[in-house]
Amino acid sequence: MGQVQGKVALVTGGASGIGAACSATLAREGAKVVVTDIDEALGKQTVSRIQADGGETVFLQQDVTQEERWAEVVAETVRRYGKLHILVSNAGIGVGSPSIVDMTLADWRRQTAINLDGVFLSVKYCIPAMRKGGEGGSIIMMSSVAGLRGSAFLAGYCATKGGVRLFAKSIAMECAQVGDGIRVNSVHPGIIDTPIWGKIPNGGGQLGHNTPMRAEELGRAGAPIGYAGKAQDIANGVLFLASDQSSYMTGAEIVIDGGITAGGVRRAPPNQ
Repeated sequence: MGQVQGKVALVTGGASGIGAACSATLAREGAKVVVTDIDEALGKQTVSRIQADGGETVFLQQDVTQEERWAEVVAETVRRYGKLHILVSNAGIGVGSPSIVDMTLADWRRQTAINLDGVFLSVKYCIPAMRKGGEGGSIIMMSSVAGLRGSAFLAGYCATKGGVRLFAKSIAMECAQVGDGIRVNSVHPGIIDTPIWGKIPNGGGQLGHNTPMRAEELGRAGAPIGYAGKAQDIANGVLFLASDQSSYMTGAEIVIDGGITAGGVRRAPPNQ
């Protein structure tokens, strides 16, 4: 306990799934946590649960694609808690398509706006607050295994998550050159049982045309470990990167994917 005691953290997309698990974990380990999300009702529920468990947290409604709101959120964070030490740039969406030729430009731009523009804006506004605090910081950008390898029907998503991966490395080098004590790393989840899967049409893949993906089925079929991960599995990695336990890590990536990017295994068929 207390791995980030006394730190101030900002978590985008913190109302549900991985973001909610990260928010709760950081609060449990002693951080004051600002949870932001576009979903105000769900965000307030998440904050209420964290507070009921003794955590210090607040919810701020935020669309991460809106630059003016970023200035307000960071200013309110510093006003409330004095400094900013940890940024978890987690907000993201997945937009599937039966084929890239069927994907609309509007969907491409919406996904890019949230998954890339939102991450850019998070860094643009949070780094100055971290530097002003004078204590360094840790920026954790949520990428995906889709940022490490291609995936049919998710080309746009892969493009954004691959962009996040290299953006993290570039900002890590910039901060290292400046010598501001800010570390920047990316996290690459595999098949994690969160609400995002029900929102991505499979686009004619193994589960059927435009059938919502189910993490449990995908985990059994696609992860060598044989099952889907939990949001807490990712939050544990985020906690490590946020804490001093990872003080010599920057420009790195943590892959938490049940073995997906390592290779494949041949499983015996289930007993009938």
